[in-house]
Amino acid sequence: MDDHIRKVYVPMTETGFYILLCLRKETHGYGIVQQTERLTNGEIRLSPGTLYGSLSKMEKDGLIEFVRKEEKRKIYRITALGTQVLDLEMKRIERLYNSMKEARQHE
Repeated sequence: MDDHIRKVYVPMTETGFYILLCLRKETHGYGIVQQTERLTNGEIRLSPGTLYGSLSKMEKDGLIEFVRKEEKRKIYRITALGTQVLDLEMKRIERLYNSMKEARQHE
């Protein structure tokens, strides 16, 4: 992973995080929106403009790839690079969570 990718994507925005998390299984943009709402109990709703702008940028940067078209929907999946970035972000979030738990125990 080059420095540009690391600099742009770590730490990730919530939008980027949920896109990569959802694309561990092939799906389309609306599928990402639905799954994100389900995972967050409706707290995060991805707007089409934000979602499709992020998908375009992530595809250009090689984190996701277009797989095929079904009806009028583009199906995407995460790439090996995208998986590396997602793993880095998940480790970062786990570290933050563990630090928070540790700090709470000492209050």
